[in-house]
Amino acid sequence: MNQNAVPRLHSHFRLQWEPAQDCHVLLYPEGMVKLNGSAGAILSEVNGASSVTDIIASLEAQFPGVESIADDVMTFLETARAQRWVEID
Repeated sequence: MNQNAVPRLHSHFRLQWEPAQDCHVLLYPEGMVKLNGSAGAILSEVNGASSVTDIIASLEAQFPGVESIADDVMTFLETARAQRWVEID
């Protein structure tokens, strides 16, 4: 994946914090996907304007000292694209 690419949520999904679940969720017409903390943090940065590089930099600033953030973001975004949660230009 090109780190200059700009991911955005697929139009069928909406990300929101769900207090009852105590986590971020992806809502879609047929249901909901409950996200773990890492997935929620990454998707919270996906806004259709920030590049993958921008997302990685933001998460590195939020979670200093975590060494594998770039690899984790890249792997997750590939998975999210395969699940059709995100589109990546």
